[in-house]
Amino acid sequence: MTEQNEPKQNPSQAGESPVTTRRGVRSFVLRQGRMTEGQKKAFDRGWAKYGLSREDGMIDPREVFGRDAMLNLEIGFGMGQSLAEMAEAAPEQDFIGVEVHLPGVGALLKEIEHRGLENIRIYNIDANDVIDLCLPDACLDRVMVFFPDPWPKKKHHKRRLIQPGFVQRLRHKLRVGGLLHLATDWENYAEHMMEVMSEAEGFANTQGPGQFSPRPEDRPVTKFEQRGERLGHGVWDLLFRRTN
Repeated sequence: MTEQNEPKQNPSQAGESPVTTRRGVRSFVLRQGRMTEGQKKAFDRGWAKYGLSREDGMIDPREVFGRDAMLNLEIGFGMGQSLAEMAEAAPEQDFIGVEVHLPGVGALLKEIEHRGLENIRIYNIDANDVIDLCLPDACLDRVMVFFPDPWPKKKHHKRRLIQPGFVQRLRHKLRVGGLLHLATDWENYAEHMMEVMSEAEGFANTQGPGQFSPRPEDRPVTKFEQRGERLGHGVWDLLFRRTN
């Protein structure tokens, strides 16, 4: 992601602003971009069924999905391709995706429709609000944050999403034994993530102290990542399990 001006268009057709009114590090940077006609039509057809709202308050995942299953949360799913692939590959699991950018939401709804998926629900709001206002404690089996904005300039490092306070809020939403999976293609951010997670109360590195993980087979390789690999860019995965 890169920092750009906030869009002049209505930021959400889901009936609520994606921007939290609370203080703290936002989970995103608002970018310009309009939905394609296909994304808008998919949004209009699918949002009522697959969309979740801040106004829904604390959800009961069993009621939302109509079953008791392993529950995954992806924060910042981008255009949704990877999330759709994971959901299609694991129909026995349920997935909640969070993304503030409407083109990404529309693109994921197109994928859901194309693949015939029933095990995805979507929030089009700040992930901070999803964590604090919408998800009960210990409801998640896995949280995924893939390629968040790296804020590469040192003076902007405080804006990075992966910070001690944010990690502890995620911890409370994970069940004991649940997994936090982070990935980045910025080495400096990978080092920052490792430092934060290694010092985080209630988490243990599944690979051993200070060790990055090989890419798990169930994390799809994105086109962006493939392009980066061709250019010689590295990718770092971190897998930490909640211990208490």
